[in-house]
Amino acid sequence: MNGNEKTGRRELATFAGGCFWCMVTPFEELPGIEGIVSGYTGGHKENPTYEEVCSETTGHAEAVQITFDPDVFPYSKLLELYWRQIDPTDAGGQFHDRGGSYRTGIFYHNEEQKRLAEASKRELSESGRFDRPIVTEIVAAGPFYAAEEYHQDFHKKSPTRYKQYRQGSGRDSFIAQNWTLRKNEQELRAQLTPMQYTVTQENGTEPPFRNEFWDHQQEGIYVDIVSGEPLFSSLDKFDSNCGWPSFTKPLLTSNVQGKMDTSHGMVRMEVRSKEADSHLGHVFDDGPGPDGLRFCINSAALRFIPKEELEQAGYGEYLQLFSDKA
Repeated sequence: MNGNEKTGRRELATFAGGCFWCMVTPFEELPGIEGIVSGYTGGHKENPTYEEVCSETTGHAEAVQITFDPDVFPYSKLLELYWRQIDPTDAGGQFHDRGGSYRTGIFYHNEEQKRLAEASKRELSESGRFDRPIVTEIVAAGPFYAAEEYHQDFHKKSPTRYKQYRQGSGRDSFIAQNWTLRKNEQELRAQLTPMQYTVTQENGTEPPFRNEFWDHQQEGIYVDIVSGEPLFSSLDKFDSNCGWPSFTKPLLTSNVQGKMDTSHGMVRMEVRSKEADSHLGHVFDDGPGPDGLRFCINSAALRFIPKEELEQAGYGEYLQLFSDKA
């Protein structure tokens, strides 16, 4: 197999991480993900309702079950992403949601998943990231019951309510505090050029038409210069004649975040990377895509990975994007 081919192989991954509304968006845009169902598992009652699960009498936890192609997006990477959505040290629930129905858990479907889950938990525990024990359970998968239809893709059906809930739950503030990449100034100055440091760490702007990627046309993806997190694809790049790289959308919306910017006497929406919190640029509503957006991004915030080098660089799952195009 050359990495561009779909294998047709499918596996299930089941994760509990508190409210299942918030456990869909981190995974849904990833290549190789075929579907995500919100539901209940880990308890003793057949076909429980939401009200029954919330009553803490069924033993079930809210969870998501992901159907994925492991040859496109491996289970080990799903685990890495899973840990970054939760507080693995909390045995009493997650964030503002308390009780066993909001506990964390990895429900493995085969022995290889068990091995990988236990190894990832051990690695996290030994990393010293948290000063409390990792309490997330790793248990064999049992019956999984799909939640009521109104819970499926809740972030799409009720986006305003979802955003309000997520912000109020404390999840995002915990993730920002505990999972954002932290590097000191000395490390960053050694890693970055002066312009890269000015842009990503000091909210600077590079000169238009005199930067690396403003007219770059090679196929591949653009990643954060600090963390390497995937941000944009050449498939969504277009010439906006503004002098900076422009994209109609991010590669993964969960990897970028907006922040109101009132500097320089203007009101703009700043774009920052999620993991490294790098300043990337700004987003405007004059783009050509279906959403009408133009992500105007500094080249200095980006590193380009050519299509031919994705596998070697550790981004092999994104080869599927260019295979689908062909």
